[in-house]
Amino acid sequence: MAKIDLTVMEERRERAVKRARERNIILPTLAQMKNPELIPDKIKEQLKNVGLWDINPLNLFRITWKNEPVPTGGQFGGVNYLELPSELTGVDARIVVLVGKWFPTGAHKVGAAYGCLVPRLVTGQFDPTTQKAVWPSTGNYCRGGAYDSALLACESIAILPEEMSKERFDWLAGVAGETIKTPGSESNVKEIFDKCWELRESGEDLMIFNQFDEFGNYLWHYEVTGHAIEEMLKAVMGPNDTYRGLASATGSAGTIASGDYLKQLYPNSVVVASEALQCPTLLENGFGAHRIEGIGDKHVPWIHNTKNTDMVVAIDDNAVVNLSRLFNEKAGQDYLRKQGVPEEIVSQLDLLGFSGISNVLSAIKAAKYYEMGKNDVMVTVLTDSMELYNSRIAEMHEEMGAYTEANAAADFARWLQGQTTDNLEELRYVDRRRIHNLKYYTWVEQQGKTYGEIQSQWYDASYFTDLQTQADEIDKLIEKFNEDVGLL
Repeated sequence: MAKIDLTVMEERRERAVKRARERNIILPTLAQMKNPELIPDKIKEQLKNVGLWDINPLNLFRITWKNEPVPTGGQFGGVNYLELPSELTGVDARIVVLVGKWFPTGAHKVGAAYGCLVPRLVTGQFDPTTQKAVWPSTGNYCRGGAYDSALLACESIAILPEEMSKERFDWLAGVAGETIKTPGSESNVKEIFDKCWELRESGEDLMIFNQFDEFGNYLWHYEVTGHAIEEMLKAVMGPNDTYRGLASATGSAGTIASGDYLKQLYPNSVVVASEALQCPTLLENGFGAHRIEGIGDKHVPWIHNTKNTDMVVAIDDNAVVNLSRLFNEKAGQDYLRKQGVPEEIVSQLDLLGFSGISNVLSAIKAAKYYEMGKNDVMVTVLTDSMELYNSRIAEMHEEMGAYTEANAAADFARWLQGQTTDNLEELRYVDRRRIHNLKYYTWVEQQGKTYGEIQSQWYDASYFTDLQTQADEIDKLIEKFNEDVGLL
């Protein structure tokens, strides 16, 4: 079975409590992240003067899908989502997307980072007064971790590939204690893991929060993202509609864990895992490099519940790059309006970052494969927005020249209306087991997991379900921690 270790280390916990008291930190519970109505009124009142990206402990309470979509002073409402019309997607199925821009740092990974950090903090396993927090990532996760670390006034090390967007490095320069650039692009995850081993062997007092094997990442998405999607579905679905499935890049396998929650509610729904065609790890046991920033590959994350994955889809990174221009260049937006895409949608297409575009294309491919109709609902997630990729648009201008209506027509026809069901596989039992077995080469041979553990993941029916029951226990530890801090 998988369980987050909640063993309390009293002496270290006392130091963590003292640090939280000194820094005016109150920790939100998972229940409050699911339902911000549970947040104390005095905290809501104080948030009226706080910017969404401010490094302010109050913003921990904005780690939720329900922030008011404003840059400063926002309160809470319903889940932030968008429904993409068939004029854009080219399919009759309803494609509905969660919007990640309105998290602190502008990306939902700050939630995954909190999910990994908070069990260690409230038990005293992580001591922010003596230890450095290390955040290995392909982009947004290390930003979320550095953000959480800054709030705790603890030293942090952000690790990410050197070819990630300029915006990420510019932001980290002012927040992370140290930023380490590893070779390659988002597909070079092993180089990140190698750097972690180097740091472990350095003798420094540090704790590595590895999102790829931290079950706090899985549990945060199962609980918070899963419930957000459930609430969204209740808001958008009519009596004749059917929820058909979730599409998500595997990445660290955090977001896709929400599919486990949804399958328990809707047993006939599917979970669609997507990756880059230029690095088809799940689809073809392959390798390579690509430009869909932040999704990570060339391995299967330890926390990926492959038994619950029904389909693998590979997305051409050329589609993502070109559609980012279609969605964000004036000529592209004007062309979309001519094709009947409503202005309300055109004006919000900057909510789709690179991985968000890829996720939408994955949902479209699944909708076409399963021949979904107008009463079928596919869900996916916009993990961040173009706010983190504007430098890429400038680079493409320099490389390719101005974006024209002819470019827009070609991209719309090829990459949206022309999406096909190639580079896709519906998984049988043995296919899921094949993907699971790929974990061996990364996690047993390289990262210290055991043969028994990898076998247990596949054969123990309670492995993931036991983990799913820990949210209430963690919330009780958070509540006791806050009580001892004494600020509420």
